[in-house]
Amino acid sequence: MSHCFVPSTFLWTVNVRNCKTVPQRQTLQKAFGSRVFRLRPGALARLRCLDTVPVTLNTISTPEDGDATPRDSIRETFPLVAVVGHDLVKLALLLAAVNPKVGGVLISGGRGTAKSVLARAVQALLPPIEVVLGSPYNEVPRGDLPESKRAIIPAPFVQVPLNATEDRLVGSIDIERSMKLGESVFQPGVLARAHRGILYVDDINLLDESIANLLLSVVSEGRVLVEREGISLGYPCEPLLIATFNPDEGPIRPHLADRMAAIVNADSPPLSIEERIRAVDAVTEFYRNPREFVRKYEQEMDELRQRIIFAREEYRDVVIARKQVEYLCEESIRGAVQGHRAEIFAAELARANAAFEGRLRVNEQDLRIAVRLAIFPRAKVFYRDNNDEENVSQKRPPPPPPPPSNEQDGEEKEDESEQEQEEEDENEIEEAPQVPEEFMFDPEGVPIDPELLNIAQGQQKQGRSGGRGIIFSDERGRYVKAMFPRGKVKRVAIDATIRSAAPYQRMRRARHAQENGRRVFIEPPDLRAKRMARKAGALVLFVVDASGSMALNRMSSAKGAAIRLLAEAYQSRDQIALITFGGECASVLLPPTRSVSMAKRRLETMPCGGGSPLAHALTVAARVGVNAMKSGDIGRCVLVLVSDGRANIPLKVSLGEKLEQKPTKEELKNEVLDLAKKIRGINGFSILVIDSENKFVSTGLAKELAQAAGGTYHYIPRATDAAVAGVAADAIKQMRQL
Repeated sequence: MSHCFVPSTFLWTVNVRNCKTVPQRQTLQKAFGSRVFRLRPGALARLRCLDTVPVTLNTISTPEDGDATPRDSIRETFPLVAVVGHDLVKLALLLAAVNPKVGGVLISGGRGTAKSVLARAVQALLPPIEVVLGSPYNEVPRGDLPESKRAIIPAPFVQVPLNATEDRLVGSIDIERSMKLGESVFQPGVLARAHRGILYVDDINLLDESIANLLLSVVSEGRVLVEREGISLGYPCEPLLIATFNPDEGPIRPHLADRMAAIVNADSPPLSIEERIRAVDAVTEFYRNPREFVRKYEQEMDELRQRIIFAREEYRDVVIARKQVEYLCEESIRGAVQGHRAEIFAAELARANAAFEGRLRVNEQDLRIAVRLAIFPRAKVFYRDNNDEENVSQKRPPPPPPPPSNEQDGEEKEDESEQEQEEEDENEIEEAPQVPEEFMFDPEGVPIDPELLNIAQGQQKQGRSGGRGIIFSDERGRYVKAMFPRGKVKRVAIDATIRSAAPYQRMRRARHAQENGRRVFIEPPDLRAKRMARKAGALVLFVVDASGSMALNRMSSAKGAAIRLLAEAYQSRDQIALITFGGECASVLLPPTRSVSMAKRRLETMPCGGGSPLAHALTVAARVGVNAMKSGDIGRCVLVLVSDGRANIPLKVSLGEKLEQKPTKEELKNEVLDLAKKIRGINGFSILVIDSENKFVSTGLAKELAQAAGGTYHYIPRATDAAVAGVAADAIKQMRQL
């Protein structure tokens, strides 16, 4: 069986016949240590070879201009093997490098935890790619393409800026060339350069939502489709996506994290004192002499490069048994994971780890790693850590005793071992698949403690709020994209207008040849308007029942919970409003504001007693919320109703009208439910009902009200203010993400 070795500074293109001149086995043993990495003939056939002569990469031809760029001009990056700790993050990046199509890697962590260093270090491990010379899309050359039209370049590393717009990502019209040629000429965007390389997104939680959705859809489909400004085309885009974010600067949207294959945390486990000292020494040495520092780890980096190269070829031949897939699916069920992406990603990661370790079959360790990377971050219950080698070794049966050795010559031993190894390779498919003896999640799947949820929510709410809505307009905000005008153009998108007019400049100049001095001719059909976007805060409407019945059901706890929620709303820069209802009508004690001190004083001195005009309270809350959203600074209203649900004052009485006869309880109930249904129809409104009614005298109206309004219902008759605040904060967070 033939093998070939690919050094880091050369691209060897050796076919199967010419591999006889290479000391294959000795070279592979040197690269992989004691393991012998075997390639099947089918995998070797896929190792395309240009020539038997090594092509040096000291000069690299770029597809943009075709000129040679010295390798020394490429900035030295911190080697991946030199990063102290972060073993799980490193493994996730290496597995993604084995199969970039498996998905992406999402790295979370605080400031200064080497997230960006780890992401950039992967580029040095990827093998060079062969492209069509001059192609802006890093296209794969066809077999009949002559050598003069081919180029070998390093795997590209492209970073998406936070202020990127759609036209800069997918591409747009090349204004200069379009004006010269008199026709539309397409200029590729950032995604074209990332094909077959690395696409890096730093602080993805702060990226514009539309841009983030565009990136994920392109990466999942593997192709960019452009339909804009009279251009209709498509080009491939299959990069390795690496994204990072800092939870202190705002949480990441759940649908973004769900699209990533591996999710890892750079904060855990924390580094020890010795590891911190090693990290400081390594960074100091790297800053002092980067080239010498990189050369120090060159051998280890070479070994990783070779493992990735061969793992890419072996990956498609790696087999995962049906029983092993069943294990991954059951782990997802035990972890209460939503959707099916977790087990799909886990199966691919298990195969990638097997290929990286030089095996053609998935084993127990591969499954455990896949669960840690893909399933555990998506789980909603506790998991039992079975990765302790001592615990695992106790549960595994002892290995069988070695067979008695016969005294033979060294050559006979080597031949016999090689023959046995080949027989194992041939019969390994017939062996029973290895599955962990225990699940990483407990069988009963206990939900996470609410106190831990409160702590997690408190950590996520520090800094910016990632769940706030976005308001689109044509007047205020950040310019996100150009659009066809609807009516009068308030703000002209100069760039898009010039691009749309560029192909017609030669024709218009010939038509207006007598007009001297004009270089660019813009006509009304060329005009494009700016679409502006700005983050909008949420208005939290506290509607608190101050009637006499409420005093019997721990009004003090409801007050304390409301004060806690007011403080959290202030930290996230949202606005708050306070409405109380008691007696015959509801009143706005605090209009929408960010002043938490005034709200606390008013709420703490709120009196109790009187009737329960619930219908009027809902009417006042709807009016306050709608008026706030019309101002343009509020994108969503969250109505938090703290009440026992007992309505005994009709709306007409609250409005000052006279009643001919006293309404029945059923009529009062229907009136409140009708108002709840109308609130449900208001765009941008969400409702949370906290029921404090005693079960022994319960009417069930609060729950029916929540269902009619399409909101969330929580029953907390004896809960403390902390428990009420925790439930309400979680519901508000979920509503903001809708």
